[in-house]
Amino acid sequence: MSLDKKYLKLLSEKYPNQLTVSTKIVSLSSILNLTKGAEIFISDVHGEHEAFQHVMRNGSGVIKQKIKDLFTEELSEKDIAQLATLIYYPKEKLELIKKDSENIKEFYRKTIFRLIQLTRGFASIYASKKLQSLLPSGFNEIITELVAERDLGEENDYYEHLINSIIEIEQSDNLIIQLSFFIQKLAIHKVHIIGDVYDRGPGAEIIMDELMNHYSVDFQWGNHDIVWMGAACGSETCIANVLRLSLRYANTNTLERGYGINLMPLASFALEYYKNDDSIIFNPKVAPDEIHSSSEEWLNRLMHKAISIIQFKLEHQLVKRRPEFGMNDRLFMSEIDLKNGHVQIEGKTYPLKDHYFPTLENGYLTKLHPEERFLMDLLVESFQKSTKLQAHANFLFEKGAMYKVTNKNLLYHGCIPLNSNGLLKEVRIDHQVYKGKELMDYFDKQVKLAFSARDSSEEKKKGVDILWYLWAGPDSPIFGKHKMATFERYFIDDRSIQKEQKNYYYTYRDNAETCKMILEEFGLGPDAVILNGHVPVSVKEGESPIKGAGRLVVIDGGFSKAYQDQTGIAGFTLMHNCYGRQLIAHEAFDSQKVAIAEEKDVAYSEVFLDQSETKQRIRDVDDGQIIKERIDDLKELLEAYRSGELKEKTV
Repeated sequence: MSLDKKYLKLLSEKYPNQLTVSTKIVSLSSILNLTKGAEIFISDVHGEHEAFQHVMRNGSGVIKQKIKDLFTEELSEKDIAQLATLIYYPKEKLELIKKDSENIKEFYRKTIFRLIQLTRGFASIYASKKLQSLLPSGFNEIITELVAERDLGEENDYYEHLINSIIEIEQSDNLIIQLSFFIQKLAIHKVHIIGDVYDRGPGAEIIMDELMNHYSVDFQWGNHDIVWMGAACGSETCIANVLRLSLRYANTNTLERGYGINLMPLASFALEYYKNDDSIIFNPKVAPDEIHSSSEEWLNRLMHKAISIIQFKLEHQLVKRRPEFGMNDRLFMSEIDLKNGHVQIEGKTYPLKDHYFPTLENGYLTKLHPEERFLMDLLVESFQKSTKLQAHANFLFEKGAMYKVTNKNLLYHGCIPLNSNGLLKEVRIDHQVYKGKELMDYFDKQVKLAFSARDSSEEKKKGVDILWYLWAGPDSPIFGKHKMATFERYFIDDRSIQKEQKNYYYTYRDNAETCKMILEEFGLGPDAVILNGHVPVSVKEGESPIKGAGRLVVIDGGFSKAYQDQTGIAGFTLMHNCYGRQLIAHEAFDSQKVAIAEEKDVAYSEVFLDQSETKQRIRDVDDGQIIKERIDDLKELLEAYRSGELKEKTV
């Protein structure tokens, strides 16, 4: 039997006769004529969960714009802001509105009518089956009835009676809350995260929970995501990096409260070996008011130093066992001279700023001290037994990739490595040479092996080590620098050795021809756009996020509070709707409490990258091509039934 015949036989199990096939063809054909939904692209959130949740709740400005489109003539700016805030935070805002309302029944009636109109506006792009799957449980029948395609004018009595009944039985609050959450769901059709959910901010796990609850999400891994994925896989080197970064920014909430990682063994170890260390090199990198007490700062500093020393030893060991990584210039731990207090790096000797190294003495420069070994065993067990961390890492693996091509957008977090002449860099790794798309595909495969290969297999061990390489390797596309100079920044008072040189990609990405070359490498034409994260855009210094004559857009503008002094804003998002692409800049987000009480939003400016007067339909985008292929397959099955090649079955 031919492969085509086998495929048709498999397809016939789902569609056993002409009627079922014909019905599905009609259904899919109707979907092709629906309007393309709004896609939101977000990068470098870095644990800022409240700001992220706000952007998700407001649809990156889409919801407020729809309110303006529908109600500008009847609502003031203040009323528009109140209705928008009610949709973003319905439970909290309702409580405030009810306290101030003189006629709550009239408020309920008008608000429910407006929410119905908004829901209809957003629901029109969804197929009925998809819409039903998104309806909130408990109110699905009522909401279905309320948003049914009836004329609100002619059927006014019907809706008046229905809404009055809801008010009468005191279900208005519940209905408003459910309609608001439903509108939030409908406003964003797809969410694309272009890397770095983790580190710096306090709530990466909250962001991950939110993304897991959305019905359409994909990831392009960032270097900070990859190191957490490596930690979840049991990589000791990645675990040490994750712990060091969390302590560096005095942010252990995600570790302890989010993932249940027990830090007591690290605290006990640090107190035993580093309690007499008075160096301030390892003080947390946060504002003084973010540290609760001097004793907390002291313990944080000791733990920070303890895990950093362990990290440097583990990295030395990994580089030693993976010569194919080409990182022998990072084998400096064995070059430390404890007696004279200096270290040799790249053939030059540097004095050390710190001389207190109790766990490096007696032959333990590159080897873990027995107590360090015991500590790491406990930490690995804690990371691997964290149910939530494992669930989030698996979600990143299942939904993630090194890059994605979607609707003429090329998404990746860091860079496509280039040479000094602007051409694709040939990277030798694993005894072969890769460049451009091939390099990204190679790393994508290795990440998958880290998660899916048989435990203890060489493929898995190598994949796990490559997760660390992607975090800090000189030719890692998601790191994009020639070295990670963490050791040098801590211990050497010479800025020249601390310098992390960016890949030439960052020199050439302003060049339109370079962007065109990269797009062609991934099979895309000049009308496509690269969407890039990783390196914040310094808006206050006059840097533009739009580069390469519009062929590349950087959407990391400083979501993380740690970067906002440098960038001058609080991040970008990009919205790609049925009319084209639109870059949205954001103001700093104070807090949910301020957003609710003062009705403050964060989107403050928009740049239209490309706009069309004609709406794009599903048939015009990637999803449409998939549906068209499915229709062609079904038509072939239908013909097989009609010709008698396959026998029909009754259901």
